[in-house]
Amino acid sequence: MSNPPKPRFSNPLMLQEAREAPTVIARQWTENAEAAAHLAGALRDRRPPYAVTVARGSSDHACTFLKYALETQLALPVASLGPSVHTLYGTRLDLRGALVIAVSQSGASPDVVENVRMARESGALTVALVNVEDSDLAEAAEFVLPLKCGEERAVAATKSYLASLTAFLPVLAALTEGEALKTALHALPAALAHTLELEPAASELAERYRFADNLLVLARGLHFGIAQEAALKLKETSGIHAEAYSAAEFSHGPKRLLAEGVPLLGFAPADAAQSATAAAYADLLTAGADLRTIGPAAGSTLTTPQTGHALTDPVASALAFYLYAAHLSLHRGLNPDEPPLLSKVTKTR
Repeated sequence: MSNPPKPRFSNPLMLQEAREAPTVIARQWTENAEAAAHLAGALRDRRPPYAVTVARGSSDHACTFLKYALETQLALPVASLGPSVHTLYGTRLDLRGALVIAVSQSGASPDVVENVRMARESGALTVALVNVEDSDLAEAAEFVLPLKCGEERAVAATKSYLASLTAFLPVLAALTEGEALKTALHALPAALAHTLELEPAASELAERYRFADNLLVLARGLHFGIAQEAALKLKETSGIHAEAYSAAEFSHGPKRLLAEGVPLLGFAPADAAQSATAAAYADLLTAGADLRTIGPAAGSTLTTPQTGHALTDPVASALAFYLYAAHLSLHRGLNPDEPPLLSKVTKTR
């Protein structure tokens, strides 16, 4: 086996911005307190029967996490809205009384903005999780929870995705009177700082995948949105054909790919999904899978800090993965900040 190419880009923006995560999350927790309390009060008064999310790319993966968060904490059913139903097909959905959550770093994508406007006009309670606070999306929504990331220059979003995971959590803590969640959110910046100490181990794990052409990413529950994001980042930054699967669904057909030697990366939770996920991974290892894991579960290949709550553990897992992904790109002799054919903001209609 030949030696890997030497990295030409030692400190890409992707890594620099990922390392800002503890500061970003601390700032968001402090500066959004009033906005989160205001939104929680509105949700108590208006009690939506269901919620829908609208987003693209990394933001949509954050919405997968929010779906599990809202459903597990509030028993509130959540669906993903197809933006083109309104913008291309011209259908105005009946969203009266619904909670509509739009997530966007830039707040500039016309299809997301137009769907929020439509939803608000139809009587929905609309919320924007957005980094650019004077954006069209922030103006269109009734409530805004700013991501508080500052400028994000890397094409591959990191800190804005992490901030999208956490922005709504103080609202859930207020609605559920969850002291454990409040405590975990307060301590999360310190946990993320500890996660950053895993960077050498993340780089070592990434090095063994430097020749991979394909990679399957597995997870369950609250970590599934992290797996979706991981698959996207592997495509963006390393040109690897990666796909995310539920660890529960993987045996229903996709398991066939193990016979082709496709490696697996699994997220290993320490929450209610832990035992089922561990059992699925054990079966895959017995079948001869090349499987490595990231997460707070004991024995993970890259063990992330437990943060004190199931809703905050995935944030540390995602940050650890970003360290892994950036170093994988470097091990492959690539610059994760310059993925071919991609730009920072994509505007869809």
